Amino acid sequence: MQYKLSSSVNLLMAGILLISLITGCGKRKDEVQMIDHKLQTATIDSLVAKWGESQRDRITTGVRQVAAVWRESDGSITDFAQFCREYFVADQPQLEQGFQRLETTFETIGGTLVELERQAKWQLDVECGDILPIDYLIGNFSLSSHLSEDLFKTKIAGYVLLNYKVYELSEVLAQAATWDRQQWAEWRLTEGFKARVPAEVNQKRYETYVAADNYISNYNIYLHNLLTESGERLWPEGLKLISHWGLRDELKAQYDYPDGLARQQMIYAVMLKIVSQEIPAVVINNDRVDWRVSTNTVSGMTTDNQPEPDTRYRQLQQVFRAERACDPYYPVSPTKILRRFNDDRQIPEEIVEQLFVSVLTSAELKATAQLIAKRLGRDLQPFDIWYNGFKAKDTYTQAELDKLVAKKFPTAEVFKKQLPEILTKLGFEQATASFLSSKIEVDAARGSGHAMGAGRRSDNAHLRTRVVGGGMNYKGFNIAMHELGHCVEQVFSLNRVDHTLLQGVPNTAFTEAFAFVFQDRDLQVLGLGKSDPQQEHLKALKDLWAMAEISSVALVDMAVWHWMYDHPEASAAELKEATMTIAKDIWNKYWAPLIGIRDIPLLAIYSHMIDAGLYLPDYPLGHIIAFQIEQYIKDKHLAREMERMCVQGSINPNFWMRGAVGADISVQPLLTAAGAALRNIQ
Repeated sequence: MQYKLSSSVNLLMAGILLISLITGCGKRKDEVQMIDHKLQTATIDSLVAKWGESQRDRITTGVRQVAAVWRESDGSITDFAQFCREYFVADQPQLEQGFQRLETTFETIGGTLVELERQAKWQLDVECGDILPIDYLIGNFSLSSHLSEDLFKTKIAGYVLLNYKVYELSEVLAQAATWDRQQWAEWRLTEGFKARVPAEVNQKRYETYVAADNYISNYNIYLHNLLTESGERLWPEGLKLISHWGLRDELKAQYDYPDGLARQQMIYAVMLKIVSQEIPAVVINNDRVDWRVSTNTVSGMTTDNQPEPDTRYRQLQQVFRAERACDPYYPVSPTKILRRFNDDRQIPEEIVEQLFVSVLTSAELKATAQLIAKRLGRDLQPFDIWYNGFKAKDTYTQAELDKLVAKKFPTAEVFKKQLPEILTKLGFEQATASFLSSKIEVDAARGSGHAMGAGRRSDNAHLRTRVVGGGMNYKGFNIAMHELGHCVEQVFSLNRVDHTLLQGVPNTAFTEAFAFVFQDRDLQVLGLGKSDPQQEHLKALKDLWAMAEISSVALVDMAVWHWMYDHPEASAAELKEATMTIAKDIWNKYWAPLIGIRDIPLLAIYSHMIDAGLYLPDYPLGHIIAFQIEQYIKDKHLAREMERMCVQGSINPNFWMRGAVGADISVQPLLTAAGAALRNIQ
C-alpha cells in the first residue's frame, strides 16, 4: 500500500505559517521574530559564496528551517545571520562527527530524564504504600517539559535545523526507499525539532496527563459490594477491579461459567453507569458502601448516591485543552489529530480509518457473529463484543488458572527471577534470555499494568503488572506477558539497534503487536499445552472479533477528538452527551446489524480515551500488525525473527513492515485466515 498525503504547507513556508498561527492565537509578541525573506536570501547567498553552489540546496533548506523558529529572545536579525554563517557545516567528516556527538548526548539526556520521571511518579504508579499529597506534586515534576526550549535556547536545535532537512510525511513516503541507515537516523534527529513549544505550555500538558492518569489508575470498583435487585452478592469479598480493563477481563472470564451471564449483565450495567456518569461518586474505589446497581442506590456508611459530576469527561476535556494550547507551535501538524497520525503513527488518518472499517464491514465478521450466537445458544447481547469462547477444548477454568499462577508467581520479585525461564520457553536462547532478563525490572502496579522502557543503554526497562495480596492471579499474569512483549521489544530496539536515535519501533502499534504475540503465549509459558488441532482457526476468529471490537472503540476516540476541535468551548456535560451520541452512532453503524440492538454507548467505556490523548487507534493497528507478524513467523523462530525485526528501529511503519514481513500493513491476511476458519469450525 502506498500512502499519499496532500499538504498545502511546504517547508520553505513553515516560518510564515508558524508566525500567523502564533500571532493569531494571541501569543506574546516576543515569542517569535519574523526573519523576512530578503534577509533569508541574503544569508543564503552569503553562505553559498563561502561554500559554493554545490551546497546551495542544503544551505537554503537549513536557513529557511532556522528562520521558521527564530524568536526575538534568540537574538537580533544580525545574530541570526551570524549564527547561520558560523554553524553551517559543509565539511562532511565534521558533519558526521557532529552527528555522532549529538546522538551520544541525546541518548544521555533523554535516558536520564526517563529515569528521573520514573522516580518522580514511582509512588503514583507502583503499589508501595499509601499515596501522600506530596506525591502528586512530585509526580508533576518534569524536567523534560523544559528540554525542547532549552535545546532551542542553547542553539543546539538551531544547529540541527541548519544542517539537516526536516521531512514531511509525504516526502518520507516518496523518498525513503533509497535511504541508508545514516539517513534514517538523520531524519529521526530532526523530528524532535519540528515544533517549538514553550516550557510552561509543555509543563501544563504534562501535568494534565499526570492528573488524568492518576484519575484512571484509581478508578476501582469493588465487585463484592455490588448487589442484585434482590440484594444478592455475586462475587467474593475483596475483589477490586479497575475500570475498564479489570471489569472487561472479568466479564470475559465469565464465559467459562454456566452461571456467568448474570455477572456479565451486572458488569455491563456498571460500565453503562460509568459512561453516562450516573455512577454514584461514593462507590468509586470504596469498599465501605454497597451499590444496588439496578436502582442506583447506596447503603452502608452513607446513602448518598450523588452521581460522579462528569469528572470523567472533565479529565478528557482538560487533556484536549492542554493539547490545543500547544497547537500553535506545530506549523506542519497544528492539531493533536494530525500529530497523532502524521507525526506519531506516520500513517494518514484516512488510511487508518479504512483499515478499521474494512474489518467492521467484512462478510467474515458477520459470519463470525452468527457463529458466536450459535455457540452461546442465545441472542447476542451488547457485551458479547468481548466474547471469549474461541478457545482450545482443553483450556482451564479461571479459578484453576488463578490458583496455578498464584502458586508460581506469589510476588513481582518471583516473576522477575523467573524471566530467564519464561523467555527460554518462548524460544530465546539462554544467553539472549539472560541478557534480556538483566535489562528488565518488574514492579507491582497500582493500575492495570504498563511497560516503561529505558532511554539509554545503561538503564533498564520496567514491567508493571497487578499483584494481589494472595499472589499474582491469571489476569495479572496475562497482563504481565503483554507487558513483557513490550519490554523485550524495548530492550532489543534500544540496546541492539545501530543508532540510538532510531531506538524503539515506528509507533506504539508496533510495540503493541509484540505485546499481543507474547500475551497469546501465556498458557505455553505456564506449561499448559494447546493440543486442539483447530487452534489456529480458533485464534483467527478470536483475533478478528477482538480486532472489530477495538476498531470500533478507536473510531469513537477519533470522532470524539474531531468533535472537541469543532466545539472547543463545550462544557464537560456537553462533551459527555456528544461522546455518548458518537458511541451510539458508531454502534448503530457497525454492531447493531450484527447484534440487533441499537443505541448502545458501551464503546465509550475505554479508559485510554480519557487519559492517553487519541491513543486507542494504536490497539487495532497493533492487532493488524501482530497478525501479520504471527502469520510470517508461524513456521519460523519467534525469538530470532523478533530481534531481527526490532533492530530496524523507529523508521517509517510501511518500510519497517516491508523489512519485517515483506509486505505493507494490511487486514487481508486476517480476513483470509478468518474465512478459512469459518469453513472449518462450527
